[in-house]
Amino acid sequence: MIKEYLQDFISLFFPRVCMACGNTLYKHEHMICFSCQYHLPKTNFHLLEDNPVARQFWGKINFAAAASYYYFNKGGKVQHLVHQLKYKGYKEVGSHIGALYGHDLKKSPLFTTVDAIIPVPLHPRKEAKRGYNQAEWFAIGLAESMKAELDITTLLRVQASETQTRKTRFRRWENVKEIFQLMDTERQAGKHVLLVDDVITTGSTLEAAGHELMKIPGVKVSVASIACAVR
Repeated sequence: MIKEYLQDFISLFFPRVCMACGNTLYKHEHMICFSCQYHLPKTNFHLLEDNPVARQFWGKINFAAAASYYYFNKGGKVQHLVHQLKYKGYKEVGSHIGALYGHDLKKSPLFTTVDAIIPVPLHPRKEAKRGYNQAEWFAIGLAESMKAELDITTLLRVQASETQTRKTRFRRWENVKEIFQLMDTERQAGKHVLLVDDVITTGSTLEAAGHELMKIPGVKVSVASIACAVR
């Protein structure tokens, strides 16, 4: 009871707001208000083997399954949500969304056998500058709710890439095709690995990371993201 009164008192001066819409959160809401949780544009791609995200990789890399939690619309609430995670320091947004999505993925036959979650790594200099890897925080929530291993050491980013903004698909692939390195070929051998990132646009970064992971003997690789810019 005392703890609740203290939280109410603190909220008078530092109100908790929804990371998607900016409205004040009620007592039992966390990070994202119930209204946004209901109305944010979910893709439900995890229920469909043939979906727009999966099609992006057809003929390029043999992912077992591919999905995204939300549709990404420029200027929309999902973009604001990702912006809070990626640039405003609210890393807990990532783990919260991961926990929500993990519950859905665990119920899907496409993802129920996932053994480990691997976030797309940032280059050490970029991660040091930002203070954290947003994909890793998404992975933390996924690993917890899916009861899977969190693996942040098997895949390493060895080169810093330029920004992908305004690049063609070919230029994006050229920008990332040799930036990852596999550090361990045994840890995930024969397992189902879920490679995750924040937003999928052309999929070039996930494709490059996936090619590296597929050097692991007997591995099965699927991909997932918070949002995608395809329909």
